Amino acid sequence: MDAQLQKKLEEALKEYDSMEMNVAESFKWPRDKAIRFGELSKVKALGDEYQTATEARKKDIEAKLSSMFGVGGSAEKNKVIIEIRAGAGGDEAALFAADLLRMYQNFAQKRGWEFFLIDESKNDLGGYKEIAVELHGKNIYNLLKFESGVHRIQRVPSTEKSGRIHTSTASVAVLPVAEEKELEIKESDIEVSFSRAGGPGGQNVNKVETAVRILHKPSGIVISSRAERSQLKNRESAMQVLRARLLDDKLRKEEEATRKDRKEQIGTADRSEKIRTYNYLQDRITDHRINKSWHNIKEILNGNLDDVIDEFVKS
Repeated sequence: MDAQLQKKLEEALKEYDSMEMNVAESFKWPRDKAIRFGELSKVKALGDEYQTATEARKKDIEAKLSSMFGVGGSAEKNKVIIEIRAGAGGDEAALFAADLLRMYQNFAQKRGWEFFLIDESKNDLGGYKEIAVELHGKNIYNLLKFESGVHRIQRVPSTEKSGRIHTSTASVAVLPVAEEKELEIKESDIEVSFSRAGGPGGQNVNKVETAVRILHKPSGIVISSRAERSQLKNRESAMQVLRARLLDDKLRKEEEATRKDRKEQIGTADRSEKIRTYNYLQDRITDHRINKSWHNIKEILNGNLDDVIDEFVKS
């Protein structure tokens, strides 16, 4: 075990011991403290197992601890950008994208994370053709990164007259926010254009060119931002999303190499991979990467994602 991971483990075990002394009062603890103790309990179990584990098992435990602590290849990222796009299914797909956004927003609120809108494109029914938001929270990228992929829903839409079940999809991308020092982008590599922002916001939105569009010429990535009334702020937001996309691509390549070495079985997290199905008729959510299902679909879509997230933290 390397020095950085060893230090993180010692700090976590010290925190666990401190909390365990007051565990008799745990019924009085706020939710975030109870969640933290649960996380530390998993660390304690892995730390105890490490002492007598075989060399092969020790490597597995080190990989899990690295992911939990956010060290090594999965460097700690406390800011992420989540992009959600409606896929197959027309208006129903856009409504599903709105459901996913609400799920992550409520989950973030329960965790005490900060939530900011970057860009959105709505349809007439209140769904989202696409939306980008930024979230801030402790080790948030390592907790949410396995949400990336294609989510599929099977239900009878509210607009359906004959009661026919529709299947719709939405894609989710969880991107770690990159600081400027982590990823330098040359001004010569980008092309910036401005336009009038549509949607609500009064005269300023319609008459001033505050919306920003950035093309990254080497990769072909195009980013738009129009949520703010300031052109400067929208440009900063767009550049942040661009850095996040480029860093995400870099991390994926690194993690793919690590995954091959460790032979992980949690799927590729490829953007085109169908990762999860939400079946309303059977009140069931199934994650196809680990072949596990959960019931009470409305509660999960209302932001109670803890059991789902914990399953991937353990894996």
